[in-house]
Amino acid sequence: MTTEWVNKAHGLHASRQDGESRSKIWKDINLPQQAPQPEIWNCPYLNENFPKNAENFDNEDASPSFSMLSEVARVCGITVVGGSIPEWSDGQLYNTCCVFGIDGKLKAKHRKIHLFDVDIPGDITYKESDTLSAGEKPTIVDTGIHDVGRIGLGICHDIRFPELAMLYAARGAQLICYPGAFNMSTGQLLWELMQRARAVDNQLFVATCSPARDTSADYVTWGHSTLVGPFGEVISTTGHEESTVIAEIDYSLIQLRRSNLPLEKQRRGDIYQLRGVHGLDSEK
Repeated sequence: MTTEWVNKAHGLHASRQDGESRSKIWKDINLPQQAPQPEIWNCPYLNENFPKNAENFDNEDASPSFSMLSEVARVCGITVVGGSIPEWSDGQLYNTCCVFGIDGKLKAKHRKIHLFDVDIPGDITYKESDTLSAGEKPTIVDTGIHDVGRIGLGICHDIRFPELAMLYAARGAQLICYPGAFNMSTGQLLWELMQRARAVDNQLFVATCSPARDTSADYVTWGHSTLVGPFGEVISTTGHEESTVIAEIDYSLIQLRRSNLPLEKQRRGDIYQLRGVHGLDSEK
């Protein structure tokens, strides 16, 4: 499977014309099978911007970002993991990732479960919970064996919680996608570390997609979109600038690594167990 990551700056404004233009560009190159996008790519990453740029996905005519991602998936015949955009639903505001199939139809959406509230004196104070509501369910999308397999979804701070990744692995995910916008402090210390930890602990692939760094922004992101393999190896990555990376994912490596080091057989279910409280939001 070929996957394309787009390390893009914040503040993109979507329209159907944007979708058509991007589709034409992708038609001129060797198309990937999957194309992840960054977290909150349709506006600058600040609480006050989320309500102004939120979309109601039930009204596609008033949801230009949602419609553009659908159009790109349909025209190019690829699976699009649409990063995340602010979503209005029943009076609540969510940070939501939508996945579109090769027919352009919505296959799944994941609402960020773990909101990023941080207070490091002299460095950064930020509370997503001042504006956003937390999602309530984990999400796996099954794209089919002839597409891009079984994908678990998380958004940014979701990666900090190993239990979610373990649940996805237990439910058969081969790849976990995390659109994210780690800042300059947590990014340098934790971004790559978290990706490699989630991948090696669960012996699967982890893909992240970050906005490019804009040093003039109020919230400066770390960047470094990355693909990590099931042994924790960094397969491909970007820097902090705007860029695109295309990489191959070979799912047969999952079984190879699990046979090399059979962690599932070595787990002590008599001492500890993982239990999913809620069902999965997924495409069966």
